[in-house]
Amino acid sequence: MASKATIKLEIEKRVGTTSYSAWRIGLTHDLSERKAHWRDTEKKDTSCWTWWQADSFSDAQDLENYFINTKKMKGGTGGDLSSRKTVYVYIF
Repeated sequence: MASKATIKLEIEKRVGTTSYSAWRIGLTHDLSERKAHWRDTEKKDTSCWTWWQADSFSDAQDLENYFINTKKMKGGTGGDLSSRKTVYVYIF
């Protein structure tokens, strides 16, 4: 698991000098299913897929909100993963 601060720094490092708006962020409890959805159903390029296991659902939501609302990454804040013990933050 990774702390909110660690994930934030890792995302910023991964995005680097590219535009945040070129990236998508999301939350999931099932990485394989979610990546397959984006790749196979939505026909998105997931070759830059990166993920982190968040310490908590709340931390994951905070990160998602920050990167969508402040940095203008693509993504939505829907879905209810609060009952899940494992929550991953992913970007691509």
